[in-house]
Amino acid sequence: MSMGGMAKIKARTKGRVALVPGLVLAVVTTSLWLGTGNAGETHKGDYIPREPVMRRLTAGQYRNVISDIFGPDIQIGGRLEPDLREGGLYAVGAGHVSITAAGMEQYDQMARAIAAQVLDEQHRRMTMPCEPADIGAPDDACARQFLTTTGLYLFRRPLTATQADVYVAAANEATKIVDDFYHGLSLSLAAMLSSPQFLFRQQITEPEPDRHGQFRLDAWSKATQLSFFLWNSTPDTLLLEAARGGELNDLHGLDQQVRRMMASPRLETGVRAFFIDNFRFSEFETLTKDARLFPKFGASVAADAREQTLRTIIDLLLHRQEDYRKLFTTRKTFLTPRLGAIYRVPVSHSGPNGAPERWRPHEFSPSEPNIGILTHISFTGLHSPPGRGSPTIRGKAMREVMLCQLVPAPPAEVPFDIVQDITNPLYKTARERLTAHRREPVCAGCHNLMDPIGLALENFDGAGEYRQFENGVPIDPSGEFDTLPFRDFAELSELIAGSRALSSCLVNRLLSYARGRGIDHDERAWVEKTESLFIDGGYRLPDLMRRIATSDDFYRVAAPGTSKIAQEADPQDEAIKSSSGSGQ
Repeated sequence: MSMGGMAKIKARTKGRVALVPGLVLAVVTTSLWLGTGNAGETHKGDYIPREPVMRRLTAGQYRNVISDIFGPDIQIGGRLEPDLREGGLYAVGAGHVSITAAGMEQYDQMARAIAAQVLDEQHRRMTMPCEPADIGAPDDACARQFLTTTGLYLFRRPLTATQADVYVAAANEATKIVDDFYHGLSLSLAAMLSSPQFLFRQQITEPEPDRHGQFRLDAWSKATQLSFFLWNSTPDTLLLEAARGGELNDLHGLDQQVRRMMASPRLETGVRAFFIDNFRFSEFETLTKDARLFPKFGASVAADAREQTLRTIIDLLLHRQEDYRKLFTTRKTFLTPRLGAIYRVPVSHSGPNGAPERWRPHEFSPSEPNIGILTHISFTGLHSPPGRGSPTIRGKAMREVMLCQLVPAPPAEVPFDIVQDITNPLYKTARERLTAHRREPVCAGCHNLMDPIGLALENFDGAGEYRQFENGVPIDPSGEFDTLPFRDFAELSELIAGSRALSSCLVNRLLSYARGRGIDHDERAWVEKTESLFIDGGYRLPDLMRRIATSDDFYRVAAPGTSKIAQEADPQDEAIKSSSGSGQ
């Protein structure tokens, strides 16, 4: 049977159509906005809840979910729709993106490839809870058992009775055509993997029983919000059971689940995901360097540089639970031989017992220039053009990424010839070139924000390797940070670590990341209280995450309004309804 023939398979149940991959694409682009609950009076007081947010899975979340449900050996393949960064985070942009028709074709192809692997001979022993009576014929009971069990994890809530009927009927009809139970079942599974209930994280509301006119996330939505915040993946069995039993609506039950999840090794995955997003590490995917100027740098070094900083973050913030500010002053890190070549540190290929070991803990000495993560290649190399360093780009990244301070974009007509010409005999250093550039009045304001702190890192070239001279002239790393003078980057790192903006930025970004939207003006009191507790508690990230995860405000929402497309029927049931003939 050709794929074109398979795409025509339909299973009709009570006027609804479950579509196998191919035709399911038309469904996903309709009825995407989900919401339940009756319109009512919003919360009165300083904090006004916002309407539910629906977020598309990011590329990282998609991969994590497939791995956690079906196993790490399932190959994704294909190309996911690009993520959108908003407010400094992909996690916020995920609430403002849809899926194009071309993107849905990609998702559909990936869904079919994943489903085929899940139900091939190698994997079905682990994924199937039953065996069909006849492998060449439909078996609705076995199909239902598999689809309802798997659907709970994919949709992050139980399938409705109608949904289950539709997907089972689709598997039945497909099996009749292809004469293979597992092949037919894989087509129905692929339809699930192409559905909005999987690709989008829904927030469904319910009235708060003890607060008239107020609303909260229902238990399944609460489990999803909690799991993606802490683990960047789908809820596990225990969390889903807690949602089913109503435990997440009880403060004690919620606290127990949060503590269990934070004690799990999967918390490291969640923390990594936040910092990958917050520190814009996705830009490593397109990072290139001029091989003639930086022969030590390559794709493998870029991957190691990213991992070096992530390992440093996990060790300091999770394993040792130290002050967040120490990330910017610590000399402890982890290195590979490839990184050691750039940092000019000998790194052995063998571990303490003589066995091969790529990563080794390392602590830079006080006489060495590397202090804090801003001297890691993941910062100095990432925030530099292919052929040189850039104090302006690095200074801008310090302001925007680490301190959440927006730097305006340069006017379109501003020339950068002087800055970019590193061979100009009149301006041998970056400091001299930038001084000449700032003579343009339109440039001075923004450059005064970026250049002084960016120049403090000029001892690190475009690949992150230390140097003392540029074109034979000694490099001057001194400057001012918000009127406070510093002599070199070691002093600047202490000033940045002591800046209130650093901790405030982390709290704001983590709250935005957790909820999928930015902070509004009338939420400042809650944010400031959270930040104050973070400071009083010693700037410890796990305590901050636990405080957010157990806060009522993390789950309180307004009733869905008319600005989103409300569904008359069950939101998941509606999302798989055929749009055939509707003209949509």
